[in-house]
Amino acid sequence: MSVGAWRTVGALLLVVLLIIVGAAAAWRVQDWRYGKQLAEQARMHADTLNQLSQTAAIAQRAEQDKRLAIEQRLAASEQTHFRKMSDVQRDQDRLRDRLASSDLRLSVLLDATEVAKGCGVPATPTTSGVDHATVRARLDPAHAK
Repeated sequence: MSVGAWRTVGALLLVVLLIIVGAAAAWRVQDWRYGKQLAEQARMHADTLNQLSQTAAIAQRAEQDKRLAIEQRLAASEQTHFRKMSDVQRDQDRLRDRLASSDLRLSVLLDATEVAKGCGVPATPTTSGVDHATVRARLDPAHAK
């Protein structure tokens, strides 16, 4: 091969080498540019996820506060109900004790105007015992509760 042919091959190799170097440089510039874009996109995505997490945490805290308030109201209501039930039970026990010791007598108002068959109060007292006879007294509806 002649010197001119070697020069042509060398020039072609130089052109190919310049094209390869230019392509590599362009590739590297694009890589930097897209790298910056991807980094920015990743940062924005992370910020969005952070905001969503904070919003979810705030909503969860609000729901927990609501639940705590409801639980406190329920506990107060249960305490009030238990106190009322205890008071009623204590009053019933006290009345039962007073009735058992004859300290208190139970009395009812009877409707003496009821004269239907078997419903009147007997005019004369009998000496019968306590039984389930057919003769019954009717409570006065005005005083019955």
